[in-house]
Amino acid sequence: MPTFTLIFLTSQPEISNAITMRNILLFLLLLPGFLLAQTESRNPYKLPLISDQDSYHSSVNDDPDMQMINLETAIPGIILDIRYATHNNFTGEIIYPKAAAWARKPLAEALAKAQKAFNSKGLSIKAFDAYRPYAATLRFYEVYPDTNFVAAPWHGSRHNRGAAVDITLVDLKTGKELPMPTAFDDFTEKAAPDYPNLPDEVIRNRNLLITTMQQFGFSVYPHEWWHFDYIGWEKFPLMDLSFDELEHDQ
Repeated sequence: MPTFTLIFLTSQPEISNAITMRNILLFLLLLPGFLLAQTESRNPYKLPLISDQDSYHSSVNDDPDMQMINLETAIPGIILDIRYATHNNFTGEIIYPKAAAWARKPLAEALAKAQKAFNSKGLSIKAFDAYRPYAATLRFYEVYPDTNFVAAPWHGSRHNRGAAVDITLVDLKTGKELPMPTAFDDFTEKAAPDYPNLPDEVIRNRNLLITTMQQFGFSVYPHEWWHFDYIGWEKFPLMDLSFDELEHDQ
């Protein structure tokens, strides 16, 4: 019995090491497939995404217009109501882990000018959404696969480029939103920016929002009165960086 015990004790580390080495080799063999599966799940359509900070830094070094700007700090008085950081959105899910609004530098500068124009009328911009990581676009399409209202994930969204904003207007005296045709993310024909069967006040408010934004280089999306793309959005690459990753670069 003592002899058996001695053999067991001296052999156990060897057995343990052999098992450990086998597990390590198995892990190394499976790792490429696991990483590929993770990549494909995040980018199933193999789009040219910027999804790491090094690539983002490189793009900004090549073109300063690629810089992402925090709209809350860059635009005095802007109001944020980032719905996708709450359950109060069409998915019923919390999509963003925090409420934040980011956009490319030229868009941020143009939106600041629009804010001044609205301020002169006693109004302020309220932002529902701005830059949207590509992962969110994938989830939106899973929930609501209608590409009139949700970006086709095989193309990506202009929000994914940091080149679009979803906004409305707030009366600075009352703190209330101006009456608009629909609520945010209303997927009906009434959300179209040219829908006619509305009260005069609502049409005036919608027209004020659209015409003012157009003065500063924005165009309204044909199905959503609240969605504005910035001129030249095509030049900005699709991204899948988180808000935390952008914040750490500031």
